Amino acid sequence: MIELTGEELKLHFSDNIFGQISETADALHLECYAVGGYVRDIFLQRPSKDIDVVVVGSGIEMAEALGRKLGKGAHVSVFKNFGTAQVKFCGTEIEFVGARKESYQRDSRKPIVEDGTLEDDQNRRDFTINALAVCLNKNRFGELIDPFGGLNDLKERTIRTPLNPDITFSDDPLRMMRCIRFATQLNFYIDDATFESLCRNKERIEIISGERIADELNKIMLAPIPSKGFIDLDRSGLLSLIFPELIAMQGVDTRNGKAHKDNFYHTLEVLDNISKQTDNLWLRWSALLHDIAKPVTKRWEPKAGWTFHNHNFIGEKMIPVIFRRMKLPMNEKMKYVQKMVSLHMRPIAIADDIVTDSAVRRLLFEAGNDIEDLMTLCEADITSKNTERKQRFLNNFQLVRQKLKDIEEKDRVRNFQPPIGGEQIMRVFGLKPCQEVGSLKSAIKDAILDGVISNDYDEAYHFMLQRAKAMGLKPVD
Repeated sequence: MIELTGEELKLHFSDNIFGQISETADALHLECYAVGGYVRDIFLQRPSKDIDVVVVGSGIEMAEALGRKLGKGAHVSVFKNFGTAQVKFCGTEIEFVGARKESYQRDSRKPIVEDGTLEDDQNRRDFTINALAVCLNKNRFGELIDPFGGLNDLKERTIRTPLNPDITFSDDPLRMMRCIRFATQLNFYIDDATFESLCRNKERIEIISGERIADELNKIMLAPIPSKGFIDLDRSGLLSLIFPELIAMQGVDTRNGKAHKDNFYHTLEVLDNISKQTDNLWLRWSALLHDIAKPVTKRWEPKAGWTFHNHNFIGEKMIPVIFRRMKLPMNEKMKYVQKMVSLHMRPIAIADDIVTDSAVRRLLFEAGNDIEDLMTLCEADITSKNTERKQRFLNNFQLVRQKLKDIEEKDRVRNFQPPIGGEQIMRVFGLKPCQEVGSLKSAIKDAILDGVISNDYDEAYHFMLQRAKAMGLKPVD
């Protein structure tokens, strides 16, 4: 955080748009203030294009007047139901809202809204660091209004509510998710009294829609160190309510001196590892869910110890259930996560053994264009504390990567379709759709992937005739 004098703070509002807002507000005899994240991020030296402006009066009237003043390049959108308006101008978005005070009914996070003062509006803000306001009227331009010590909380890197946290969180339980999200994004500490209130009010999260929870989870997932957010969700008791499958991964069982790792903390380590490599949200979700089926597949086998057979395939089947409940997209993004979870054991199995062309060829075929993401996930999954073992895996992964490159250049099997399809098989042998057609088609594909024949039409055709002969099939004249 940087400390700014009053004059230095004014410089952050020297852009022409703020002068236009100031003149518009004064012409309408309205108080107006920049508030919230835009002001906070000035002190945190974070980029922020979107500006929130509170008007003591009608935010819609103010936005419409500003739009007229800016002229042709301005686009004004009015949302009468919410009493807000947005002005877009030269790539900048300004949200206008009238100052208001709010009250809540216990079974809803939808507030009863009344017109209010700036003080009322700051009282309703979720956290002190988001309650900072800077006056935009000419006679007080650049003046900071900080009634709750938000500036000091920025210095102390602390998340705290302006008023009693029990009221703040009970009124709008989504603020509990936002509390942890901001702490995770900014790497801040949650004030003790605020955190204790999270624990007391956690059950209130049940009135929040899956979409809103998922939105906050996604923001936690995209933070530099997302594990911080999941640990706070767990400590507060919120995680067990919104994501019980993750809670089920906690703990270590020991039998006959053999223990397995705590899969919850292993998963968070993998998530952090992947987050150092990519901002791909759905690859991060793949990291979070890659071992999600281990609790339901855990078995004790006297010779092998603890096993989790087929946890990748069971996990693939669990993902649609989780995505549907959490209102995450049920489209190609979910299918991508399923693919990553299903295949995440394959490169590890190959790297732990002799790297055969056939195994690499099949991996390349099944992963397709997502092969690089899969390899990134698998490297992130190596969390062994045994330095020698970890290095051996990473070295072998380099061999797998080179094999992938060499085989793709030679055989072109990524996303390939066999050179002979079902329709041609039916035509050659005079068949209707039947099991034999599928068997021949699969045999050709497997022969190419196993390196028996090249990905070549003539070789595939000759192979088809030989296989068909063994099945008792003859070409028709």
